[in-house]
Amino acid sequence: MSAQHDRFVHDRLPTASQLPQMRYELPELQQPGQLNLVEELLDRAVAAGCGKQPLLRSPRITLTYADVKERVDRIAQVLTGDLGLVPGNRVLLRGGNSIGLALAWLAVVKAGLIAVATMPLLRARELGDIIDKAQPVLALCDAKLLEELELARADRPVLREVIPFNLMDAPGSLAVRASSKDGRFQPCPTAADDIALMAFTSGTTGKPKAAVHSHRDVLAACEAWPRHVLRAQPQDVVIGSPPLAFTFGLGGLLIFPMWAGASVYFPDAAYTPETMVQQIRDSGATICYTAPTFYRQMAPFAARDGVGALRICVSAGEAMPDATRQLWKQATGIELLDGIGATEMFHIF
Repeated sequence: MSAQHDRFVHDRLPTASQLPQMRYELPELQQPGQLNLVEELLDRAVAAGCGKQPLLRSPRITLTYADVKERVDRIAQVLTGDLGLVPGNRVLLRGGNSIGLALAWLAVVKAGLIAVATMPLLRARELGDIIDKAQPVLALCDAKLLEELELARADRPVLREVIPFNLMDAPGSLAVRASSKDGRFQPCPTAADDIALMAFTSGTTGKPKAAVHSHRDVLAACEAWPRHVLRAQPQDVVIGSPPLAFTFGLGGLLIFPMWAGASVYFPDAAYTPETMVQQIRDSGATICYTAPTFYRQMAPFAARDGVGALRICVSAGEAMPDATRQLWKQATGIELLDGIGATEMFHIF
């Protein structure tokens, strides 16, 4: 039974006859009718004794699975308690890859809300198009990116409130609000087919379109390419450049590592080819996600300085030239995994 009282997204889905026929016949795809994606990935890991394992890393801090659960639960209490959001409401997320953005995304979905993550480079006009389509009632925004969002919000009263994150002590910030909570939060009992996220396409054929993914969809994606091809292990440290607002980044740099019990490294600033190679070494990263162009640009630095413990390199987002594959292999000895994916399919298939 659906827990999402706000039926805005459900009511705008195609009719049953127009939807694709989803076949969950493999044993690993058998899921209960009621499930919450974040409960499955986070709470169950802590309950299974993995709470002390690292999950989110940065140059300044490392959070374990138990730490992340506590912080996510506090944020979820703010969303549902202080702000009065109800399951099915949409929450716009705006920020570069960071621990703060990851915590916010997990809290939104755990509370039965629908995550609408946006690329950090979007300007007011593009943000306005997304607001018009998704009708979010709240935005959680990196404090450094507030200006364009406030411009987009000016004539869109549906977006009732914008709360900054990645501010540790500013009054009204997400961190300050969450710090007063006790962390006692029960995951929303979402149905497997309740909506977890709206992922907007890049808009190469017109205005961005929203691809809708359920809690079941995302868990099914974990049981496909990650299980059979990637085969990450709990000791893996994952690094990469694709934004969490892009499903290539969301899967590779958050969902799939959590499914494997692994950890993710987020930098303090955007990568350059040279700094990514350096931070691959410094962080002990073993799995990397980025685009072919970035691998080509990284290759000279990788050949010069080495890539430490790196063992798996995933490429997607654009066509892979054979010359790039060979260049990276010569520089590192690692064969690139060339993925074909789509926003509509969530990730690599």
